[in-house]
Amino acid sequence: MEGTIVIKIGGNASNQLPDTFFQQIKNWWNAGKHVLIIHGGGPQISKWSEMLNLSVKKVDGIRVTNKATLDVTKAVLLGMVQPKLCQYLSDEGLPVIGMNASDNHLIEGKYLNQDEYGEVGKVTGINKSWLDEVLEDQIGVLAPLAQTKDGHWLNVNADMAAATIAVELGAESLVLITDVPGVLNSGKVVPQLTETDANDLFERDIIKSGMMPKINASFAAHNNGVNQTFITDDLSNPGTRFQ
Repeated sequence: MEGTIVIKIGGNASNQLPDTFFQQIKNWWNAGKHVLIIHGGGPQISKWSEMLNLSVKKVDGIRVTNKATLDVTKAVLLGMVQPKLCQYLSDEGLPVIGMNASDNHLIEGKYLNQDEYGEVGKVTGINKSWLDEVLEDQIGVLAPLAQTKDGHWLNVNADMAAATIAVELGAESLVLITDVPGVLNSGKVVPQLTETDANDLFERDIIKSGMMPKINASFAAHNNGVNQTFITDDLSNPGTRFQ
């Protein structure tokens, strides 16, 4: 829907949101925008996995997830990260609702590559009409988990989940908030990035594998109708814009 802004917050970023983040959310809300926040929780999931003696492994920035790690992921995202973000927003006087894949069949998914990644999926559809209705009155805070048609839970990379959901919603903007001010080259933010430039920087090992899911998600959203896509560490700073 035109007027919808999707924001993805990484696990590190969710612990250090500046005042400007909440002020911009208020500005958008007061201007009549629909706001959906999709949150990760990677560092917290890794921490709890290690405490429980579970292996922590990523392939191309995607967490390899067995059934035990999936349980930890659900517990951390839905029991720790999401309530904290909701509390932050509520404390700022904003109407907020926490959501997950099982709410009115909100997010459907299928396995990405079970042999390689385990219990990891990608978003294949959303309950758009219900979500649009919810976002009329509240700011949504959504965990990047999906369910198969038969109700099996899947872990989803939060960047790609945000991109797919932004496209499904017909959002005007997607902002990926991370712990760096944008895509960096020699310590400086690249203000605008094309796919050709991104591939060149990756081949030269300037862009690391951990940033690639964010970049791929940004281009996926931009190439499928989302007018503006950004990677930044602060909503008041545009960071890197994708073209």
